[in-house]
Amino acid sequence: MKIQKIIISWLKDYSQNNNLNTFVVGVSGGVDSALVSTLCAETGLKTIVVSMPIHQHKSELDRANNHIEWLKSKYTNVSSMDINLTHVFDTFEMIFADNPNPLALANSRARLRMTTLYQIAQSHGGLVVGTGNKVEDFGVGFFTKYGDGGVDISPIADLMKSEVRAISKHLGVNDEILKAKPTDGLWGDDRTDEDQLGATYEELEWAMDNINVGSNLSERQLEVLKIYDRFNRQNKHKMIPIPVFIKNNNI
Repeated sequence: MKIQKIIISWLKDYSQNNNLNTFVVGVSGGVDSALVSTLCAETGLKTIVVSMPIHQHKSELDRANNHIEWLKSKYTNVSSMDINLTHVFDTFEMIFADNPNPLALANSRARLRMTTLYQIAQSHGGLVVGTGNKVEDFGVGFFTKYGDGGVDISPIADLMKSEVRAISKHLGVNDEILKAKPTDGLWGDDRTDEDQLGATYEELEWAMDNINVGSNLSERQLEVLKIYDRFNRQNKHKMIPIPVFIKNNNI
């Protein structure tokens, strides 16, 4: 059985075993959310796809809207919501005008989207479905804690980016999404994930599989290993369970 069929069955079983009948997926215009929304649609269960622009780059928004229309034309169980969070974010940003930390505000965009998805999910008896892949979620920790990392279920978190692209192509996801450079869409400009990470996902996949290789490496391979290791270490707090203080019964 092909991996996509296994994931589709897994999604369906989890939803039904928890007496929930709806999937809620934020669609960004990237390949990860495109694949996840398509897999959810393939279950035959109600799937709500949500566009949540915040000063979004037009190309990202166009790709997201095109994918949503493709889904709705192909799957009768798919509906969509377009919720522009720009005004909400601008109001939030004004509160911190005296200390406008750019990274904190970028992460706040992801957290506003997470809050929106949970509002929709709870209103429809549904699950918020994660769109992170293995390199992002368990390699370099390239996601926002309690933002896009705040989900109920993660169907592609054990898939490398190359696997995500391959399955997406097989399922008919639009070429414009397959060919687009990955971006987290948190900055209101055209910076890519590679711009922020300093390496491509293909390079990071290689690093994830070869982190302990110690010899016969090129200068670039050594650099990529350092990049991978640095992000893995600094973002480890995102990838492990939250520390919980356990009291001693003798206290």
